[in-house]
Amino acid sequence: MLDSSAEQRQFWNAVAAGYRPDDAVETEAIGPTLDFLAGLAGDGTALEFAVGGGRIAVPLHRRGVRVAGLDVSPAMIDVLHAAVSADELPATVGSMATADAPGRDYQLIYIVYNAISCLLHQDEQIACFKNAARHLRSGGRFVVEEGVPQLQRLPPGETIRPGNIRDDLLVFDRYDFVSQLLTCYHFHLDQGEVVNVSHSRHRYVWPSEMDVMAKVAGLRLEARYADWRRSVFTNDSRSSISV
Repeated sequence: MLDSSAEQRQFWNAVAAGYRPDDAVETEAIGPTLDFLAGLAGDGTALEFAVGGGRIAVPLHRRGVRVAGLDVSPAMIDVLHAAVSADELPATVGSMATADAPGRDYQLIYIVYNAISCLLHQDEQIACFKNAARHLRSGGRFVVEEGVPQLQRLPPGETIRPGNIRDDLLVFDRYDFVSQLLTCYHFHLDQGEVVNVSHSRHRYVWPSEMDVMAKVAGLRLEARYADWRRSVFTNDSRSSISV
């Protein structure tokens, strides 16, 4: 199986330098996400793939949900454990496509913020679904949040579209239709001048493609929403929450 973990580890270890332990707090913006996940976890244990610095896992833990984590970046897990101890929120360093998490009896496994796209090959994404399935208890749920590829917004013949635009940041997304890769270019600005350029690579994945991956892993689609408030998923939805 092709393995993109080394590239992702290098990228996220660098990103971790900008994270702080006190970033992992409940805010109004993530309240619906926490409500959704806590409801599915119930009195069981949750596991976050690509747990990062704990932006979701830590406030979910503070709500009383038992949470564990898995992440390819040891630097990110260091940030997480600066906020909550490893005894309270255990986390394993490794790829969510292959690594063993502590325990095999999770009621809920979830991936948020398009993190499944950090696996740059289709076989890795399939392996991620299989890895989730083997860690779930009978009747457990696997939840994936992923943006819907916005190819229909590209003019004919073009491969680049603007993303976020702020006074201090310009983001452009470049689509490679053959490899199904999306490269996000970040131009960091200071008083209108570019001071730093960075980029990240992602393999975009369609909702219907994830349904096939789920079937290969022995899972089935229970529900799909447009957001964490369970809005109806339509042709115009830009994000998908798949259970």
